[in-house]
Amino acid sequence: MHGPATELESFIRHLPKVELHLHLEGSVQPETLRELSRSKGRLEKETRDWISERTGQRYRYRNFQDFLQAFKLVTLLLETPGDYAMATARLIEGLANQNVKYAEVIFAAGVVLWKKQPLEAIFEAAASAARAAQKSFGVRVQWIFDAIRHFGVEHTREVLHWAERFRPQGVVALGIGGDETRGPAELFPEVFREAREMGLHVVAHAGEACGPESVRKAVELLGAERIGHGLTAARDPAVLALLRDREIPLEVCLTSNVATGVLARVEDHPLPQFLEAGLVVTLNTDDPAMFGTTLVNEYLLAAKTFGLARQQILHLCQNAIRAAFLSEEEKLDLLNKAPDDPPA
Repeated sequence: MHGPATELESFIRHLPKVELHLHLEGSVQPETLRELSRSKGRLEKETRDWISERTGQRYRYRNFQDFLQAFKLVTLLLETPGDYAMATARLIEGLANQNVKYAEVIFAAGVVLWKKQPLEAIFEAAASAARAAQKSFGVRVQWIFDAIRHFGVEHTREVLHWAERFRPQGVVALGIGGDETRGPAELFPEVFREAREMGLHVVAHAGEACGPESVRKAVELLGAERIGHGLTAARDPAVLALLRDREIPLEVCLTSNVATGVLARVEDHPLPQFLEAGLVVTLNTDDPAMFGTTLVNEYLLAAKTFGLARQQILHLCQNAIRAAFLSEEEKLDLLNKAPDDPPA
């Protein structure tokens, strides 16, 4: 088993990959968190509490609430433009090591505003770090500005205005995350319409903690061009048909859904059902450092768990390229880098 697994991992690692659902804060590795804590001289005990003493390299949680507390700790220790620049540079170096060629990174603009930090200086530092890292590592990054949906309409509109301002620096989309129940899609059609009129793409987390109606409304009311997670769409054939007919890509995050307790086991994920239904599926890490995963690992996990052939793995990789907010010429360039006929 060791030989074939090694060959499969090598095949996946060498594919030119794209990632579409990746939170900057969730990419902060434990060693970086410790470094931030020590340099600031605070929250050191809390940092130790969330990092495994045995390995020193993994966050640890007993449940989803634990994860939220650990994520909050990361956001509290990311304070200055320099902190965000460091996080961005290290994220891109990690992507380069996996042969990721392009990523759309979710920047939690809503969280920065909530923390009352200087969003302009922080994002400009992150964007500058991304440009420098692209020169060093060859990974291109564009940005999705994410609002906290349960903070309401005006908060989301404020995030939108910042997104429009920073379009010249690579912001390509507006997204919403947070509590689907307290921030239903019905609140945001007007803001999303404004975003589209500004020339921004629009995406939404949906169907992670709420039922399939959340996915349907994200598509029909918000015009979401991609759906983050979309797990519960599997419960409703009509929603599956909607996603298929409108060719709305799903940003699937296998390890994330188990780590947060949404699924008990990765085997319970409806990925095979999505593929059988003809949906456009992409694989992503969500919060890779916090869940102890990488994009290579997500492909490997999908292949091993669901018995995917190499052609299916390649197809998932190509889906992500086609679903990216890039020009057709840029997509074609990435597609041409992938093998047409992978070995069995």
